[in-house]
This record gives sequence, C-alpha cells and structure tokens, in this order.
Amino acid sequence: MNPLAASVRKTIERYQMLRPGDRIGVAVSGGADSVALLRLMDELRDDLGVTLCVAHFNHRLRGADSDADEEFVASIARERGLEFIVDRKDVAGAAKSRGWNLEDAGRRLRYDFFTDVVAHRAATQVATAHTADDQAETILARLIRGTGLAGLASIYPVRGAIIRPLLEVRRESLRSYLTGMKQGWREDATNADARRLRARVRQRLLPEMEQHFSRSVVNKLGELAELTRDNEVFWTALVEEQYRNIAERTNTTTCIQTKNLLWPMGAVHAERFGERNPFHALTQRIVRRLYADIATIGGELSRNHVEQVIQLAANGSSGRRVELPGGVRVRKEFDQLIFAGAEENKCASGRSLQKNSYAYDVEVPTQGSTAITVPELGRRFHLKVIDWPLRERETTHEGVVLDAERLRTPLVLRNWKPGDAYCPSGRSRQRKVARMLIASRVSLAQRTSWPVLTSAGRIVWADRMPAAKEFSASEATRTGLWIVEDVG
Repeated sequence: MNPLAASVRKTIERYQMLRPGDRIGVAVSGGADSVALLRLMDELRDDLGVTLCVAHFNHRLRGADSDADEEFVASIARERGLEFIVDRKDVAGAAKSRGWNLEDAGRRLRYDFFTDVVAHRAATQVATAHTADDQAETILARLIRGTGLAGLASIYPVRGAIIRPLLEVRRESLRSYLTGMKQGWREDATNADARRLRARVRQRLLPEMEQHFSRSVVNKLGELAELTRDNEVFWTALVEEQYRNIAERTNTTTCIQTKNLLWPMGAVHAERFGERNPFHALTQRIVRRLYADIATIGGELSRNHVEQVIQLAANGSSGRRVELPGGVRVRKEFDQLIFAGAEENKCASGRSLQKNSYAYDVEVPTQGSTAITVPELGRRFHLKVIDWPLRERETTHEGVVLDAERLRTPLVLRNWKPGDAYCPSGRSRQRKVARMLIASRVSLAQRTSWPVLTSAGRIVWADRMPAAKEFSASEATRTGLWIVEDVG
C-alpha cells in the first residue's frame, strides 16, 4: 500500500467514516482532487471491505466543457468497473430564480443530489474530495467575510452521510499521486477566476502566508478547525441539555421564561462574576437553538438578530416583538418569550380577525336567568336577575353583580377593542381596558378576543375585572344582574 493510501486509511479509521459492507458513492467532478479520491478509494476498497459507485453532478455552467467533464468521469467509472450515477441541473437558472449566488446554488444542488443518492439507497455514504488546503482556505475566507466560532470549525470530516477521507491530505500530494500513475484529470477554469474570494485566497493569500509567515500554516489552520469542532460538540451537547430543561414546545410555538434564557444555569452560580453575565455565550446559542426549532423557511440568523432577542428578554415590555428571518416572530408576554413560525403567525392573524368580529345581543330576563354562548371563545356566560342586597348566606364571590335598573338597551357582549375604557368600581378615574388586561397578566393572544359587556354603547364590565363604577351594585341597588361563567 502506498504511503498516501495508508494516510487516507488512517483518516478514515480515525473518524470512523465507514464500516465493512458499506457502499460508498465517490463524488467525482473530474478535477484532480476528486479523481485522486476515486483512485485511492478504489485502491483501499478491498482492505476496507466496501463497494464503490461514482456520483457526478453536472452543473451545466460551462456548456460543452461541462458535458466533457461528465463523459470523462463516466469513462473512468467504466474503466474501474463501477456504477456511474449522474444528475444534471441548471444551476445558473436556480441561482437566478431563488436569489442565490452561483457558488451557493451549485453547492446546494450538489448536496441535494448527494442526499438523493443516499436516500434512494444507491450508497450508504457519499465521499467528497475536500483536502487540507480546502480546510485552510475555508477558514481564511470565513474570517475575511466575518464568522463566529462555529464558522472556524470549517469542514467536518463526517457530516451526516457525507465523509471526507482527504481532509488531512495536501492538494499537491494528490497531484503527485496522479502524475505518478499517469492518471489524467480535468481542469475547471472557473476555479481560477480571481473575482471569486475563494480563488484569491487560494492563489494569493495562502501562498503568501506559507512563504513569508509559516510553512505549516495549513496544518495549523487544520488544528484550529479540529479544536473548534471539539468545542462545538461540547456546546451542542450543553445547549441541547439546557434546551430540554427550559424550553416548552407546543405544536406551533416554543416558549421560554426570560430568566431561564438570560441565566440558563441559574443566577446563583454567577454571583462571583459581578455585573457581567458569564452565560451570555450560552444564551446566544440557546436563542439560535430556539430559532432553529421553529423556523421552517430559509433564513440566516445574524448576531444582531440574536442580540435583539436577548434585549427583548432583558428590557422589552410585554407585547413587544422582534421579527426574525424566515417569518419567525418572537414576542414577549410578561416573563416569557414565545417563538412562532411563519405559518403560526399567518394562522394567528387569521384567528385574531375571526375572534375580533363577534358581538351578541343580550336580553336581560325579567326574572330567572339566561345564558349566552360565545363559540369564538368556547365559553358560556349565565346572567341571572337577583334581589339585592343578598342575604349573608347567599353571598357569593364568583362573577360580578351589576345594578340591573341602570342598564340600557342595546346590551351587547362583544370582544375588546383598542380604545375601550371605563371607570372601575373602587376607582376615581377611567382606565383603559388594555392596561387592565396587561396588569392582570392576560396574554396578547387572549387579549384580542377578551369579552366586554356594553350598555347603550358604554362599557359596564370586562371579564374578570371590576364592573364599571356607575353600573356596579351598591347599597341603593334593588335588583341585581349577576354574571357568572359556566365552568362545567
């Protein structure tokens, strides 16, 4: 076994990339790296106990050259006696229609192809030809564009069904390997296009760093990526543990108490750090986890988005909200944040419109009781005419009692509307119903359809609030109207 193949085998074993009996789809573009990967995997397949097939994605970006790449890869597959799997997509068209840049569109569609190869059981894993140079170039490009710690993890040796056996091999070693066995490859001229950042990093920046700063810069960047990946594994485990303990998932939303988001491991553990919150990094990652749990439409959460959510938790008033990419909305309701996705927000708007439209005329009985059902709320209220004042044994603390003789028609039970206000019993000034609901910690979702009773257009009562002062039963009242909800 040649030294390069032995090195690749060591990488495969180190990261437990495959098992005997697996069928590996080798992703071959026709370039030197992917052709070398195919030849190395073909050399190792008996020792590894695996079978191979060749997977080629035609981006259709270079006309006849793209088709020539496809035929070249197909010929290599035939020479090795391997099944050839191909997919062709209009990458430029997809980029234009979906608003992606060309490079991103190619990557997305290419990996969709790899996913399909595995999903249709043509292979158990797909091996791509990412090298140590690719690893270093990716880190430098991300540093230039701007990245967080997770971005420094760069290219993972194993990511789901994708494996990268060449990740510890230099690109020049692969070309030497191919030259030594007189194996040709195809060159893609677009890889040398200096208008692309990745090409400039490859052609100028990395060679400059190797020549004038450190000959081992590629290895050092690879070590940084590995160290970051180890940290990411720890962070992922910690975030998942905290997420399970402090987040509450429903069918359409995810909720979290603000104190649990801001102090996910308890404020008591942070006393020795003074005013600085030592869990801010954990809080940031929990916000991203909450977002990922609810987002169903493509979107990217920036650092600024994350900080907006944290500020909402720390300083926002109840009812405030933050709009995030992908149609996700975060609203604050008293001491909790509620993350809702695009579909839930759309449905919620529809439900709010429906709930805000009800109004029912109320007939006050001359004696006995009547009932009124509000289907929009799934609730039923009983109105009973009683003598007043009640005798002591008849005293009740449930519901509210109005002075029936002060009421005027039309008497209407309807939903709360912005601007509604009245002077509650025991108060000297008028108060807005909205403020009373907030003070009573009624959620925004409930507030939009909160029932109020009006008499000739004037509010006489809001559910679970004191009756209006001028309509409330008093010592002078002779006939009361008792309103109580049927909780049966």
